[in-house]
Amino acid sequence: MYQLSAKELRDLFVSKKVSASEIAEYFIKRAHTVDEMTGAFLTILDERTLKKAKELDEKRASGKPLGKLAGVPIAVKDNMNLKGVKTTCGSNFLKDHVALYDATPVRLLEEEDALIIGKTNCDEFAMGSTNENSAFKIAKNPWDLECTPGGSSGGSAVAVSARCAPLSLGSDTGGSIRQPAAFTGIFGFKPTYGRVSRYGLVAFGSSLDHVGPFATNVEDIALIMEVMGAYCERDSTSLDIPRENYLDTIDESLQGKKIGVPWDFLCDLPDKSKKLFKESLKVYEDLGAEILEISFPDLKYCIPIYYIIAPAEASSNLARFDGVQYSARAKDAKSLAELYDLSKEYGFGEEVKQRIMLGTFVLSSGFQSDYFKKALKIREMLINNFHHAFDHCDVIALPTTPNGAFKSLSIKDPISLYLQDLYTTPANLAGLPAISIPCGFSGENKPHGLQIIGPQQEDARVMRFAYHFQKNTEHHKKIPSLFDKEELS
Repeated sequence: MYQLSAKELRDLFVSKKVSASEIAEYFIKRAHTVDEMTGAFLTILDERTLKKAKELDEKRASGKPLGKLAGVPIAVKDNMNLKGVKTTCGSNFLKDHVALYDATPVRLLEEEDALIIGKTNCDEFAMGSTNENSAFKIAKNPWDLECTPGGSSGGSAVAVSARCAPLSLGSDTGGSIRQPAAFTGIFGFKPTYGRVSRYGLVAFGSSLDHVGPFATNVEDIALIMEVMGAYCERDSTSLDIPRENYLDTIDESLQGKKIGVPWDFLCDLPDKSKKLFKESLKVYEDLGAEILEISFPDLKYCIPIYYIIAPAEASSNLARFDGVQYSARAKDAKSLAELYDLSKEYGFGEEVKQRIMLGTFVLSSGFQSDYFKKALKIREMLINNFHHAFDHCDVIALPTTPNGAFKSLSIKDPISLYLQDLYTTPANLAGLPAISIPCGFSGENKPHGLQIIGPQQEDARVMRFAYHFQKNTEHHKKIPSLFDKEELS
């Protein structure tokens, strides 16, 4: 069962060849074993999932219509609310916080009869590229347990890569879905900003945050996006546009389509990664697409402006965690001022504190014009340059990451870690749909990802390019050998 796609599992359940209870028991058992080996989960929802599965079996027996995701196990990053379940964001600040309502994407999944099997490990408040900043445990890469799976949605990536769920949800602020997808050899999709509601997602950077899926194939990405890509009146940034039927157009030909490549931005790409990237472009040329060189000088500013805007928004968003309402409270505080100070001192980890301090600095009265406002102006230039680029090409291709997964705790310099987001931050700054596609392995058997970026609201186009690459390659079929078996130990 672990080898099946979400669509295949759903079809088995709908055709009465397997019960939802059997599916739930199988994947819950696998999730517990995978978690012991990789640290993928912070909460596994045994009782809740089995109860939902039993209700779903009764629903099928009564002849009622079944949802698009009926019987499909899905893991959810632990910065999205699931009513009655802990939402910790990987932080001591929220270690005992129980959500009072459902995040809109999670609610939509359950309305289509999905089985939410657990909440996954993540960097604290989604701040990090390695999943080493979780307050509870470090997640490990299924391809090499000594390596990072990437972050901040590392747990969700591991859950799919190790096949304890065919689908999972992550959040992507600067690459936190696509980078771990590349490191773990699966697909990771970041939709157009506003296509999937952020209601119920604990905010990091409100103008940058996206909710999106991980999967082992593009069809499952399309399937879950048909469910989640809906307008939400509770989210002021949600796009008030009709749902799309992505599966209906996913197989349209790429003959004559144009792929833009900003080669001047890739001059420092390591040789192994560049070789895989060029081989990936050759796949598209063989399908009839044209590869165009585009000039995009503003891309070099993406890391600096991202690490001004994101910390600034984080500083504002995390100000609500003061020890008074739903967060941890310092027990030794003797005044209200001490309560604020000590609660934040005890509750936040070092990476979060560092970003809050940076964000507060760039928003301060003496430096706001020099840093924050200037970053916003350059961001506007970047968005305009993307518009001009898409006048000449249908999509833009980039590597997802400069290299494959690296050893956990091996990079100490924060700047070096921030540069892991070099190729992913542009899509967040411009609000564009982007996907990471498994495109091969380096000599150390480390997965690499190809990234396809499309114009705003052209999510279907991005999926189409990914689908044709999948259809004509075998990389996505590989499963980490340690987890490619029925019984794990």
